[in-house]
Amino acid sequence: MNRTDYPTSWDERTMLLTFLDYTRATARAKCEGVCEDDARSAPLPGSPLTTISGLISHLRWVEYYWIEVMLLDGEDEGPWTEEDPDREMRIALDIPIATLLEEYEAQAEKNRQLIADIELDTPSKREGKSGTVTLRWILHHLIEETARHNGHLDILRELADGTTGS
Repeated sequence: MNRTDYPTSWDERTMLLTFLDYTRATARAKCEGVCEDDARSAPLPGSPLTTISGLISHLRWVEYYWIEVMLLDGEDEGPWTEEDPDREMRIALDIPIATLLEEYEAQAEKNRQLIADIELDTPSKREGKSGTVTLRWILHHLIEETARHNGHLDILRELADGTTGS
């Protein structure tokens, strides 16, 4: 995928989708060439689940949750449980980073198709803590969530092997 934050047109939907794809591609770029041990390493004190693998798994499942569960009212088949609400980050430690990245890209592609014909003002079929949200809000939220975790990925990668940039 081409990594650009420059939209092909200036309508709101194209700009939102361009920025979401850009932040997704940035997350993947931060993982290029990382070894398995570094992908599973948790170097931050007090944050045993904050790993490169865990964050990629989290990003995949966050997208799944907001599009398939909240927006479209699909069955919640995420890996989390009441007892382990961060399980998507924990199970990532047993999955190769290449597989996690493939699953993340597959989820992104599925989401592109699922929302292709949905208007930005379409309300979610489920209510969250603050009530009903729209597809527009969900896209903004996914951009924010992915961009925030890209900062974490940046730090983890630099701590792991000194790689910066991307």
